[in-house]
Amino acid sequence: MSTIEQNPVRTTPAPTGGRAPSGPTRTAWAIVARREILAKIFDKSFLVGTVLTVAVIAGFMVVSAFMEDRTKTYDLVASGADVSFARTLASEVTAVDDKVIVDVRSTDSAEAARALVLDDDADVWLHKVGDDWTLTAATEVPDGLQAAASTVVRQSTIATNAQSAGTSVAAIEKGATLKASILKGNADKQGFAKVMGFVLAFLFYIASLTFGMQLAGSVVEEKASRIVEIIATKIPVRQLLIGKILGNTALAVGQMVVYTGIGLIGLSFTQYKSYLPSVSAGIVWFLAFFLIGFLVIACAWAVAGALASRTEDLQQTAMPLTMLMMAMWFAVFLAKGAVLTVLSFVPPFSAILMPIRILDGSAAWWEPVVALLLLLALAGVIVRGAERLYRRSLLQTSGKLSIKQAWSAPE
Repeated sequence: MSTIEQNPVRTTPAPTGGRAPSGPTRTAWAIVARREILAKIFDKSFLVGTVLTVAVIAGFMVVSAFMEDRTKTYDLVASGADVSFARTLASEVTAVDDKVIVDVRSTDSAEAARALVLDDDADVWLHKVGDDWTLTAATEVPDGLQAAASTVVRQSTIATNAQSAGTSVAAIEKGATLKASILKGNADKQGFAKVMGFVLAFLFYIASLTFGMQLAGSVVEEKASRIVEIIATKIPVRQLLIGKILGNTALAVGQMVVYTGIGLIGLSFTQYKSYLPSVSAGIVWFLAFFLIGFLVIACAWAVAGALASRTEDLQQTAMPLTMLMMAMWFAVFLAKGAVLTVLSFVPPFSAILMPIRILDGSAAWWEPVVALLLLLALAGVIVRGAERLYRRSLLQTSGKLSIKQAWSAPE
């Protein structure tokens, strides 16, 4: 005899068919949604997590803006005839990198210059080793200084050699420059958009797992404690499901808007602020895809909770959904070319991949419209199927159910 046959679906009377009777229960979903929202926003762990995340985003933006505007001064020591070239380097290095400033100190001997570096009284020592100029530091030559100084040394040396050969720098370097160009858009802008897409995809992944697990956990907790049997005598199970999904969706979308807003405000103080207008449309599309995509995921998480009878069962009932979320996340990094284009139309992968294509400019105007319509169609199917599975498995408490058992269970 099957589990369903051994245990009646309802242990207490409840509204049948998930249809709301006339009266106040028609808006019972709003009461449930309000309860879900209030329970979360007054939950200390939720508030602390949100505040910490906002602080991390804001702190990262502040540090990035500070580091971009920060100039670094290096103490460079040279001796003898090398002092003249050191002063030339100091006067020209800022033109190569305006964040690098060099202060030159002179000594009477190479031994004295070496001693200053070893005693940390100077950052680097400029001297010649054979025909090559060398920067020597106590432990590590700063990357910014080395890159800028290398450019100055190269330009100065080429100019000197050209003069000795009776020619010009332009003649020597003619045809020796390798330039880079792209056929579509701006390379820096595309790089910025790609990073932005990865960040938004990560936020979707984290929000879906966090809120999804909380939703499933609350469902199985109410089921294990049999509180749901009392609730089911007052309101239709369908209304309970709608309220839980809409409440958690509102929280997830609200949190996402806050994170995105803080990030955009922070970016407005960095060198990437000129790119913000070009990605604003993509961010709006991302929020639309996030709303529908999370709705689909939330329905599936609610079913995962309803199929379990104990918290220990949730890991097994949620395993297919967890694997799907991981597949969506890996697709962000692994999907390329035609595979990326196709998957950006396939729900629920489109909830993450299409916004990335919108941000990097590879999607035509009609593509996100089609992808969103397909995602909406899936949402409709998932909602109907999830409602049936949720309604028929929620009051079954003898053990975890399979989807087949829940689907075929009587009303």
